[in-house]
Amino acid sequence: MNLHEYQGKKILESYGVEIQKGVVAENSKQAFDAAKELTNQTGTKWHVVKAQIHAGGRGKGGGIKLAKSLDEVKEISEKIIGMNLITPQTPAKGKKVHKVLISEDVYYPGESEIKEFYVSVLLNRSTGKNMIMYSTEGGMDIEKVAEETPNLIYYEEIDPLLGIQPFQTRKIAFDFKLKGNAFKAMTKFISSLYRAYIGSDASLFEINPVLKTSDDKVIAVDSKVTIDDNSLFRHPEFIKFRDLNEENPIEVEAGEAGLNYVDLDGNVGCMVNGAGLAMATMDLIKQSGGSPANFLDVGGTADAERVETAFRLILKDTRVEAILVNIFGGIVRCDRVAQGIVDAYKNMGDIINVPIIVRLQGTNAEQAKSLIEKSKLNVIAATAFEEAALKVNEVLA
Repeated sequence: MNLHEYQGKKILESYGVEIQKGVVAENSKQAFDAAKELTNQTGTKWHVVKAQIHAGGRGKGGGIKLAKSLDEVKEISEKIIGMNLITPQTPAKGKKVHKVLISEDVYYPGESEIKEFYVSVLLNRSTGKNMIMYSTEGGMDIEKVAEETPNLIYYEEIDPLLGIQPFQTRKIAFDFKLKGNAFKAMTKFISSLYRAYIGSDASLFEINPVLKTSDDKVIAVDSKVTIDDNSLFRHPEFIKFRDLNEENPIEVEAGEAGLNYVDLDGNVGCMVNGAGLAMATMDLIKQSGGSPANFLDVGGTADAERVETAFRLILKDTRVEAILVNIFGGIVRCDRVAQGIVDAYKNMGDIINVPIIVRLQGTNAEQAKSLIEKSKLNVIAATAFEEAALKVNEVLA
């Protein structure tokens, strides 16, 4: 589950991480009031208005603006709230902004130089250990830094039994070339950040930038946080953080129906049972000259009601030109699946307007193929992988 910046910062602050103070707003009046509140709390004269969407690169798309007066806060918020913000990490049509975060200005002048760093905590899947990835090039696209100057990206792996050690936080501060109060603040920041990552069962904490202010404080100016969905039973307080506006509505509807659906950008709907078979099916679709439009896993049961729900979800994507049903009948018999497909097709009437290729393999596969063929519906039966691929190719031609 992805979180908004203000939600991630709330978790960080609860673990003692210094953050850029901010107040979330859903309209320009709330933004104006939030700016006044921040001025009273922190003394800040300028404010940063930040669009709250689940995507990076907001500044490049015009989603982060500096306001030098309360009236500017209101004016900028009116423009950002409701806009479709397009960034390198959003779909082509962008994402609609429903909220903004009004933050204090932390780039104030002082005796010491202001510096920006990049810090993230995530799992290194090749070693099975958590690691801290960090760079002196904060505020930039980390992918670009990795491509052009990989020597400026550092890694620190954490022993899962020992947790993060003081010598590791000091090493990171040394690599950032910090001294004095800034050095101490960075070691505390890293230690608290790692505790937040572990304590919240996150799969990612990315702070870009981590700012060393002109008075040697170290604070999180941004936060990108992903919580492991499988851990939410331990964190019921995080469930309220879920923002359905940021999720694909078809995926949300599928989840409510107990189906696993992942939206892709192709032209062939994909209904399967099991993740491994889904991956193979998507390869099959590509080899046939098509491109998968989705990944829909109906699980261990495929009765008429469940199949009908799956068809309706797939057909909500107007790009779908054909549907490939690829089911392995192990626990569930193929003939029962075939009957479910036939019943669902009849129930849906004229809604199905694309050809359907059905490959059923396993228990009673031949009976299933016979059922499909005798139905006289616009359903094409197949038994072998290669045969199914050829059928997909034919209907797309």
